[in-house]
Amino acid sequence: MNTPFLDTARRVIRCESDALIELADSLDDRFRAAIDLMRSCKGRIIVTGIGKSGHIGNKIAATLASTGTPAQFVHPAEASHGDLGMITAADVVLAISNSGEAPELANLIAYSRRYAIPLIGMTSRPESSLGRHSDVILELPRTAEACGTGVVPTTSTTMTLAMGDAVAVALMENRAFTAEHFRDFHPGGKLGARLSRVADLMHVGDALPLVTVDAPMPEALNEISRKGFGVVCVTEADGALAGIITMGDLARHLDGLMGMTAREVMTPSPITIGPDELAEKAVGVMNGRKITCLVVIDPDKGEAPAGLLHLHDCLRVGLG
Repeated sequence: MNTPFLDTARRVIRCESDALIELADSLDDRFRAAIDLMRSCKGRIIVTGIGKSGHIGNKIAATLASTGTPAQFVHPAEASHGDLGMITAADVVLAISNSGEAPELANLIAYSRRYAIPLIGMTSRPESSLGRHSDVILELPRTAEACGTGVVPTTSTTMTLAMGDAVAVALMENRAFTAEHFRDFHPGGKLGARLSRVADLMHVGDALPLVTVDAPMPEALNEISRKGFGVVCVTEADGALAGIITMGDLARHLDGLMGMTAREVMTPSPITIGPDELAEKAVGVMNGRKITCLVVIDPDKGEAPAGLLHLHDCLRVGLG
């Protein structure tokens, strides 16, 4: 059932959605020129803005920094009280003001002009003070704010945010920025877990349960018990992986088990994974095959087991 609140919400969202379409259609060679300026920047992208534009600018700077483009937000009021010293001739300034007339930006704009620091203005009014002094303008369409009164920044801030995302992704793709790079900047939380590699979680060295194919089963059982994974990797004399012994294998060979060798009990050619694969992929393999461990083989280092990944290791960091 519709209510006045739902009607308002839908009107706001549709208004902003229409503005985003208009923004996408309005992009031209000035966007390319802005990207070229930032791509060739030897320092950082200095993002600045006041009020709502400042809040959006903070987010744009954070997105740029996390996707491989060094960036920093500088508050224009603080810039006038010493923070101008943070900005160097190697930087590029991205100044945000919908009207282009925010007085707090005046000193920062003048500083960029005095020292020939490239200035990109993001504004809906290219004829404004910011627009006239900018080397490149990222122009926002002049669309109605979604508030209905025309005074609350809504549509304009949504377009500003979208323009910032467009800039960040364009730069990211130009740098061939990958999920692996992204992981380096996001080691914590759920996102960090999703981007963890097998090598980050696997057990190596003395923790790795190993026996040779000729090992008697009492020795293999002792290794399973000592290492605590419920499995043991079985290797040939040259160290290459031959198989794996799991609790299921033990159950299938109970009759005469203690008189057998590891080769007679093992499951040959077990499922393996590389150390550089995402741990999330490993979880998918284990769930799909209904197993709890994967032997890790590094193809660059031969066929010897490089590690062992247990499902519990993935669950511990929030995967699964």
